[in-house]
Amino acid sequence: MKQILAILLCIMTAGQAGAQHTVSGHVTDKHHTPLAGANIFIEGTLDGCLTDSLGQFTFTTAQKGTLTLIASSLGYGQRSTRIVLPQSHPLNLELEELATPIDEVVVEGSRFGFGTGDEAGRMNALDVVMTGCSNGDIIAALQSLPGTQKVGESGRLYVRGGESSECQTFINGMHVLMPYTTTTDGSPSRGRFSPFLFKGINFSLGGYGSEYGEALSSVLPMTTTDVSTGDKLGFSVSDVELNLGGTKAFRHNSVAFNAQYDDMGLYNALFPSNIDWNRPYRRLSGEAQYKVDFSPSSSLRTYLGYDYTTVSPRQDDHNLYLREHNLYANATFRTALPNGWSLFAGMANSTVNEQIDGAETAADRYGHRQNELHMKVKSGKSFGSRLHLQMGVEQYFRKFNISHNQPMMAQPACLHLSYQLSAAFAEAQIRLLPKVYGSISGRLEYPSYAHGIRLMPRMALSYQPSRHLHCSLMYGRYAQTAEDQYALRMADKLEPAHADHYIAGLEWLSIKTTFRLEGYYKHYSHLPLRIGPQLYAPAGYGFSRGVDVFFTSIMLRDNLQTTLSYSYNDSKRKYMDYTEAVTPHYATLHNLSLSAKYGIDRLKSYLGITEMIASGRPYTDPTLPGQMNAHAPLSMSLSVNVSVLVSPKVIVYASATNILGHNNIYGYSYTADGSRRPRLASYDRMFFIGIFVSLKNTKAYEISNF
Repeated sequence: MKQILAILLCIMTAGQAGAQHTVSGHVTDKHHTPLAGANIFIEGTLDGCLTDSLGQFTFTTAQKGTLTLIASSLGYGQRSTRIVLPQSHPLNLELEELATPIDEVVVEGSRFGFGTGDEAGRMNALDVVMTGCSNGDIIAALQSLPGTQKVGESGRLYVRGGESSECQTFINGMHVLMPYTTTTDGSPSRGRFSPFLFKGINFSLGGYGSEYGEALSSVLPMTTTDVSTGDKLGFSVSDVELNLGGTKAFRHNSVAFNAQYDDMGLYNALFPSNIDWNRPYRRLSGEAQYKVDFSPSSSLRTYLGYDYTTVSPRQDDHNLYLREHNLYANATFRTALPNGWSLFAGMANSTVNEQIDGAETAADRYGHRQNELHMKVKSGKSFGSRLHLQMGVEQYFRKFNISHNQPMMAQPACLHLSYQLSAAFAEAQIRLLPKVYGSISGRLEYPSYAHGIRLMPRMALSYQPSRHLHCSLMYGRYAQTAEDQYALRMADKLEPAHADHYIAGLEWLSIKTTFRLEGYYKHYSHLPLRIGPQLYAPAGYGFSRGVDVFFTSIMLRDNLQTTLSYSYNDSKRKYMDYTEAVTPHYATLHNLSLSAKYGIDRLKSYLGITEMIASGRPYTDPTLPGQMNAHAPLSMSLSVNVSVLVSPKVIVYASATNILGHNNIYGYSYTADGSRRPRLASYDRMFFIGIFVSLKNTKAYEISNF
């Protein structure tokens, strides 16, 4: 019987093989440029394929006779062609390019869109985790991009020669006052938010639109995930944290929570640190979200997050004890209005309260309290395929307080500041020619501490000669109020700092390869400059110029993605305590990042490796004339990670940074007697191993993050 079945099976297979017909051909645009990734299929069947990098396609089908072949590609009109099988000769198909809707065009420079459909740099939550240097941190993953600088002892974002405070974070369009976890000097901070929280990240290194203010160098807008369609519950355990979270989904809304406890005590016992810890770093945090879709075009998103952090490093002659409370909440509403208009309204509140015992001496106490209320309303509409308008207003209410209580003082020294910032913005995206787009926008700001209104014009021009090539030019003026520790000590007036951006870029984009080349120049004015003991004036100035190169490809093998990121930055500033224009202590002339990600399907695992190299950091040597006339040694760090899907509901993840143990020195500090001490990160290497378990969902990587 088995032999008969085998013979029948062979006959059926041979019969089917004999009935197979080959369909082949070539797909181009009207300029005869091959279209890679075009979708080719026979109407009413699943038979078809995608074109290769040369626009060629070949597939087999059991169909015969006269049929309809469909060819389509993103950005091109669909074409239907009648064919007769068996095919006598290869087909030559030409697709007509469609006019891109104006509301899908982004005319600005330096933009990396992750998880938003922007092919120039797709990065979802797993991509963040799989970046070798990230340890699952969004901020660390972004530091592998061109234009950013790896400041190992800080961990924060430094973009194109700018301070970390010049990069502002927005969640669902609303400002976050403090997006980093708190740390002490030499201990790098992390981003407060999990990558699994967001479906889209639009990291802009410069040239951003008029909606965003109070940012001199860059903005990091992030969009949270949509309403969940299923319940989730899970936990994770690692060498530094415990996490528990879940989601309850209803018909049109969902409620989610997440609780996490971080403790470096065990880690400090296992691995040596460059800091003598009196009390290890500990953080207790919680997050909650409520999301509801009232209709396909109307939704409400709310978010609440709270952190409590403590840490105590040992100083030379006393212990420093830091405690911080960080509370952030926002709510946003979106809906469609009549006649094609859209409406957005949002409100966010940030409160950060920091206390430090032993800030300077064993018995003093330093307090720093910050509060910000941010409100925004905006509306937009597309007028056909040639014009898109957006306009809005926003309001900031800010309060800052710094106190310093010393034993010899009868009353603590206190500084207070409160002000409002009112702003209005408008932007027009315009199709000037079939392949030429323009953007012109303006932002008006009225700060309560100054007289008069300041205008910040911004404009950009984009030329797209083909679906693969994109050229752009842009200019923009930006302003930002000084950080409160300087604003509270301004001598005359609280004049905001200004930066003018000039950017030129070129991008080549295909299905598996992206190449970007961008040059920029930034001119700074009104930076805080020290003019006396604890006294500052908005008299500083400076510049930053450079070139960024980004190349990523998955052409070698489908499971292997390689990325090269290089930045050249030349910057000088006269600001803060500097007596002449010098290179800032955090800026490095050359920055190179090389990374690879490889998926092993058979083992259900992923491997990641990243090498980051930066030229030596500048520092001041008091034994030599001038300032910033010396450089630390070359900085290098080789990082690796691996994740294994043990089961559909269990992931094991491990990572290690600087595995070769390179001695990275981030400049030097000098004591009163003139001796030199290297500035080091708290750990030469970082090791992380964690187990992520889903208790109710089928995807372990969604276990605790909404």
